[in-house]
Amino acid sequence: MNVLYDKDIDRRVLQRKKIAVIGFGSQGHAHAGNLKDSGFDVVVGLREDSPSREKARRAGHVVRTAAEAAREADVVMMLVPDELAPRVYRDEIAPNLRAGSSLAFAHGFAVHFQKIVPREDVNVFMVAPKGPGHLVRSEYLRGRGVPCLVAGDARPLALAYASAIGGGRAGILETTFKEETETDLFGEQAVLCGGLTSLIQAGFETLVEAGYAPEMAYFECLHEMKLIVDLLYEGGLSKMRHSISNTAEYGDLTRGGRLITTETRAEMRRLLREIQSGRFADEWMAECDAGKPNFTRLEAASREHEIERVGARLRSMMPWLQREPQQEEVAHVAVR
Repeated sequence: MNVLYDKDIDRRVLQRKKIAVIGFGSQGHAHAGNLKDSGFDVVVGLREDSPSREKARRAGHVVRTAAEAAREADVVMMLVPDELAPRVYRDEIAPNLRAGSSLAFAHGFAVHFQKIVPREDVNVFMVAPKGPGHLVRSEYLRGRGVPCLVAGDARPLALAYASAIGGGRAGILETTFKEETETDLFGEQAVLCGGLTSLIQAGFETLVEAGYAPEMAYFECLHEMKLIVDLLYEGGLSKMRHSISNTAEYGDLTRGGRLITTETRAEMRRLLREIQSGRFADEWMAECDAGKPNFTRLEAASREHEIERVGARLRSMMPWLQREPQQEEVAHVAVR
């Protein structure tokens, strides 16, 4: 993959352009703040009754409705949830986009799966920071940045935007809407979210069924996951294996592969095919259109699992996990 840095990029293509950031959640507050601090003209688009309007104003931003922001802007960055983006685009953005303006995204889902079909008279690009919004913002304020992925048909503009939010300090990698979207969904489903949570829960259940204390099962299968993930995040598989005991590493190297069977790999490939074909995207959007009944049922059932009750009790014994209210708000702010 081609990697570029600030020295390779001409930000002047963004000068004298008004940038509308639609949404002020985790990514929205970071993009808007970094663009503003980089000297660019930013307006934040939010619905009239959004609880985020006051937060955006306190951060020094001009706030408009999404329609008004789109009407004023040369670049419109869509930072609303995947399930809301088609309606927001159809009702508020598309009727107000000027010919020759640019429509941008931080994730390729809506465009790649044609949930949004941009007009032919606008440019389309993607800038996807590889980190949550609070990290994009905090790294920028430290004079550093978070790597970004870029794609689309307005390359100079995409690179300038990525540079303006701090990506050029760390590295900007060129990809495609297809590659970003399909790999992102696969990682979430097979490894980071679906695979990991299912593995944790199955491990917990196995120990409890064998007669071990649920508290011990929680510590060994969930609590200590953070220790391992932090090592992986900092230095990959090698640092993790270097940092754990020899006993743990031998068990990893000789037993871990037994869990990833031929059937597991076949199921991974099946998940990937469902993503590539658009089946998952269609299923998710239909679920949202129906009011998320299955989503709500599954989410509620997961909260009732024994691991959640045990975990809540054990975490109450760990004062270092209790964040200050302001930190909690920044880390978990929802896109509105």
